This record gives sequence, C-alpha cells and structure tokens, in this order.
Amino acid sequence: MEDINAIAALQDPVRRRLYEYVVAQGREVGRNEAAEATGVARTLAAHHLDKLAEVGLLESGSRRLTGRSGPGAGRPAKVYTRARGERTLSLPARDYRTAAELLAEAAEQAGLDAGLCAAARRRGEALRGSAAPCGGLEEAAEVLAARGYEPYLEDPEEPTDAVARVVRMRNCPFHAVAERFPPLVCGMNLALLEGLFGTDGPVRARMDARPGECCVVVENSKNNND
Repeated sequence: MEDINAIAALQDPVRRRLYEYVVAQGREVGRNEAAEATGVARTLAAHHLDKLAEVGLLESGSRRLTGRSGPGAGRPAKVYTRARGERTLSLPARDYRTAAELLAEAAEQAGLDAGLCAAARRRGEALRGSAAPCGGLEEAAEVLAARGYEPYLEDPEEPTDAVARVVRMRNCPFHAVAERFPPLVCGMNLALLEGLFGTDGPVRARMDARPGECCVVVENSKNNND
C-alpha cells in the first residue's frame, strides 16, 4: 500500500515536475529554487515537496543556504533530496528481485562471470540493432536516459581535451542486485553498455565507480581524437 500511495502522489503534474527537478539535481534543493525552476509559487512548492517527503519519495532536512554561520546567518532552510528507498508496483504481485538475486548468487558461486558478460554484451548489441554508433556524448546521454540511467554530462574544471568529458549516471537500473553482488553485476552492466555503444566507435563505456552513482561512465573514445 505504501508503494501505491507513493506512486499515486506523482499523478499531480506540479508535484511530478517538482519531484523530477529535485531528482535531476543530484543534491539538496531548497523550496525557493524548486519553485522558481518549476514556475510555481513558493507556498505551493512547499506543500507538494512536503507531500512527496511524507509518502517517502523525497527526504527532507534543513541547512543554511547562504553558506554562512553564526549571528546574522539567517534561519536554516528546508531542503530536499531523492529518498534512498526504492518503490515498485506490480499487479498482481511479482518478485523479480528475489529471482534476480538467486540467479546472481548462483552465477557468482559457479564462476559464470565471463558467460554473463558475454550474454550482456550480446544483449547490448541487440538493443543497438542496425543503428549507427552514437555520434557523441549528447546522443549517448539520450540513449542512457531512455534506459533509466539518469545521465548527466560532467565537465571537469580544467578540461584538456574532449576525452576529459564524461557522461555519469545518477541511477543504476540494477541497483538492488548490484548492492549484493557488485563485481558480478557491475561487470554485467559494463558489458551491456559496451555492446550498446560498441568498443571502437565515437564513445565508449568504462568502469569508474563513484558512491551513490552508476559504476560505469561513458566518454569520448581516445581514437576519436587521434
């Protein structure tokens, strides 16, 4: 019932816009910022943000947004981030997570990492089909977004060339199983994206784990700048 209530809360278009904005930032977001970004009044934004926190889709806290402390720094403001919990809904009830975890456990114990990666790479190639390789990082980000990875283009503070730019992903579609079997599932994920983007095209996938994000990043291929 909790998952149903949480998902139902996103039926309101304003609430959904606010949720999507907070999620896309990958950091704490204050009420004023969220209201301005979504074009609604602050009081309305506050109401919907609190409702999203109430049903468990967002987590709320407080901090001073001015960056100052001590007298004259102002009162702490309420801020919101995406909740760490996962919400799923299946009617009738299905338990694919348990099946995935059991299969991952069996594969790990049997040492089937190479076979799993080979199957994942073939699946990625099948998903790509006869389409031409992605022309660049922006196009790759669109492909990843369609598959639920929540990509964002990261620019280093002092880029030296195009290779230094990478697409990182805030979401891992295999997060629940990857938490229990990280080497197995992260290797599978990398192989899947290698199949999807190829290994000799304009972009390539590589492992670059970062806390709270997908273990794989996509970058411009070095041979694209030779």
